[in-house]
Amino acid sequence: MTIRSIEAIPFRPPYDMFGPKPLLGGQPRQMDILLVRVETDDGVVGWGEAFGFVVWPATRAALDQVVAPLVIGQDESDIAGLMNRLNRQLHLLGRSGPVTYALSGLDIALWDIAGKKAGLPISALLGGARYSELPAYASLVRYGDPALVARNAAAACARGYRAIKLHELGVAHVQAAREAIGPDISLMLDVNCPWSVAEALDVAKQIERYQLSWFEEPVWPPEDFVGLAEVRRAGGIPVSAGENVTSVKQFEQMFAAGALDIAQPSVTKIGGITEFMNVVTLAGEYRVPVVPHSPYFGPGLLASLHIAASLPVETMIEYSFMELEGNALGDAIAVHDGRIRIPSGPGLGRDPDLEVVERYRLR
Repeated sequence: MTIRSIEAIPFRPPYDMFGPKPLLGGQPRQMDILLVRVETDDGVVGWGEAFGFVVWPATRAALDQVVAPLVIGQDESDIAGLMNRLNRQLHLLGRSGPVTYALSGLDIALWDIAGKKAGLPISALLGGARYSELPAYASLVRYGDPALVARNAAAACARGYRAIKLHELGVAHVQAAREAIGPDISLMLDVNCPWSVAEALDVAKQIERYQLSWFEEPVWPPEDFVGLAEVRRAGGIPVSAGENVTSVKQFEQMFAAGALDIAQPSVTKIGGITEFMNVVTLAGEYRVPVVPHSPYFGPGLLASLHIAASLPVETMIEYSFMELEGNALGDAIAVHDGRIRIPSGPGLGRDPDLEVVERYRLR
């Protein structure tokens, strides 16, 4: 069998994040989702998601102009072989960024096709789902206002979440969240790579009293694995990172440096399910737990659920704390009392609702 067509489909559903929208890439943050539709010559359609947000036009261009011409007419069943060839062919164009994001979306779609053809969920192809549902943690966006942080953290707890992640930069914000949710709810802090090692250690000392489950990406630049290891060694808080890592080789370097307590690969950025599972294998060798980075509302979240369900130890699922007006996956990605079910249908388990996609499609 062969791949007949590939299409990138961007859409932008409205959403409410319970506060003012922060800037992302110099623009107010939108919920831009870049779907990847792959169809085989026998009519089977697979859906993937390539990292979108404000960078989606570059990712779409990479898929349409660079990746697709190399893939049309190829055998869709040899996913690992095809992805290996593509990575080798395209490495001169970048081992990260839009080309890798495009490959990620393609890979997820190919796994969706494989599951549909086998009549099995992707989790079964990965060795079997060990869980029918998993705990989700509420991933709050950056509000910048301690009072708003406290209000939304408390609101997430009221919805049944037992773990909250902040994206704030101030100690007062962490304090406000901890006081709002009490001592029994897990609290994490993702700061998105802002500080030197010395600055990160200074902040770690100030927030250690709030009993964080992890301190995420505290060091700039994100590829300073030695510096990250120093924060892990001296900061007194478990360190997590991985959403900006785009290959299993980089994760190997992080593990070898002793930089991580928790690995957080992102399926829409690292090369899809294939490369993500390579990271899972490597993390097992280093005895580092994996918690997927998954602030998505498209096939990237479904793929993360299937991967997480196949892990030997129960993990949490990152879930963006916001209301999506145009949810193309419906109840397949619904959180109930802080838990989310693993899809059981073939492939990803749910195709996007094309009426919703067309309503909010970007041209």
